Amino acid sequence: MPSSEGSVHIIGAGIAGLAAAVRLSGTRKVVVHEATAVAGGRCRSYRDPVTGMLIDNGTHLVLSGNRAVLDYARTIGGAATLDELGADFAFIDLATQARWVLRLNNGMFPWWVFAKNRRVPGTKASDYLPLARLIWSSDDKPLKEVIDCSGPLYQRLLEPLFLAALNIKPREGSTKLASAVVRETLALGGQACHPLIAREGLGKAFVEPALAWLNQRGVTVAFEHGLHKLQFEGDRIGALVFANETVPLGSADQVILAVPAYAAQKFLPGLTAPSSFCGIVNAHFRIAPPADAPTMIGVINAMSEWIFTFDGRIAVTISDAGQWFDTPREMLAQDIWREVAAVLKMPADLPPWQLVRERRATFAATPEENAKRPGPVTQWHNLFLAGDWTDTGLPATLESAVRSGNNAADAIGAATRAAA
Repeated sequence: MPSSEGSVHIIGAGIAGLAAAVRLSGTRKVVVHEATAVAGGRCRSYRDPVTGMLIDNGTHLVLSGNRAVLDYARTIGGAATLDELGADFAFIDLATQARWVLRLNNGMFPWWVFAKNRRVPGTKASDYLPLARLIWSSDDKPLKEVIDCSGPLYQRLLEPLFLAALNIKPREGSTKLASAVVRETLALGGQACHPLIAREGLGKAFVEPALAWLNQRGVTVAFEHGLHKLQFEGDRIGALVFANETVPLGSADQVILAVPAYAAQKFLPGLTAPSSFCGIVNAHFRIAPPADAPTMIGVINAMSEWIFTFDGRIAVTISDAGQWFDTPREMLAQDIWREVAAVLKMPADLPPWQLVRERRATFAATPEENAKRPGPVTQWHNLFLAGDWTDTGLPATLESAVRSGNNAADAIGAATRAAA
């Protein structure tokens, strides 16, 4: 049962806010305030009225090494909806039509780099040695200053890996964040690189079961209850001001601000936080993929980055997609489909489609922006921060969002114990 230590008000029902609520449930009274009518933030599913498809607002790839997000999914009962694939990654170079499959072995020792039919085509085992310099790099600088951003290994593995993880052209990306990605995936072997696909949608895996789990434990999630401002009283937050009410905070009450960085800066003028962002385009097509199509395939030398195949639909992700935001929607859909048709050997006629374009999908994962990320603790003793833009040591991924919620919840626990 919740204790009498005061309430925790969580502002934002995205994955960071939900993770914090799950972590705190049973130890404190928790109330979640969400400005919109739905939970999940950038990680949600909805029925698209144009195509009739259940689609995700964005593509979030979870790997078996993402321990925080998998623990979260297991806790709320959503893990059963995730299909785990093997550590075999199909690729195609659209410029040359070359196709290959990267096959990682499960153990930590990378036997796969010594097998010509398992490693990246055109590479030799010694080409992978410089990755050790990246893994143990201590200074944060652009990736191009640490590794050679040319050649088959970079073009056919590292560039698509880091582009997907950092959502920025890897050459300019943060070495620290790229290093963290490698340490938690490739460096641990194939056992940490198995993709887990939410075939029934992200909502079924990470959002709907969380809401049900929290409801069963007496956690209130108030929708369409957007915060207007924080009322400051010296070194604490004294009240939460909403459109139709002001909620005063008792001496033991605490707040987790789990909103995007730009929203957090609106509530907290002067907050140091990332201020540059990168966009993502997701395209969805209502058409059955070929029976022999891989579940996911990486595309080199193309606009499309990753193609995912599901029952009756195909989804495409384009990272760092700012250059495509001003392209007319139908023209962009046609250009993407042309690539999909070439990769999967399908008719070029455009099927029913939908585009989801998120201009500020993630903070720009450069060394400069990474240095601006705050931790969960603020100068106000009852206010804490969560969100994939806070300092989790990872780029802005689903794993980072869950870790940030956990970090904020743990910081509240530590502050409560210190005050006892």
